Amino acid sequence: MNEKTMVSDALVGVNGELKMFGDMIPQTENKELKQCLKQIRNECEMSQEKLYHVAREKSYYVPAAKATSEEVEHVKNILTQPKTF
Repeated sequence: MNEKTMVSDALVGVNGELKMFGDMIPQTENKELKQCLKQIRNECEMSQEKLYHVAREKSYYVPAAKATSEEVEHVKNILTQPKTF
C-alpha cells in the first residue's frame, strides 16, 4: 500500500469517526460519558486536521474550486426559503 492510499484511508476513517461522534454525543444523557466523548471527538478532529495538511502538502488531496458568489447566493436562497409541507 502506498503512502497516498494510507493517508486517504486514514482520512476516510477519521471522518467516519467524527460523524459517529456527531450522532452519539447528543443522544448521551450521562454527563461524564458525554464529556469523554467530546474530548475524544476533539482529539479526532485534531488528527483529521493534521492528516488533511499532509494530504494537501503532498497533493494527495486537491479541494474543489471555490464557489462563485452567484453559486453561494443560490445556495443561500435555497436554504432560507420557507419550508412548505
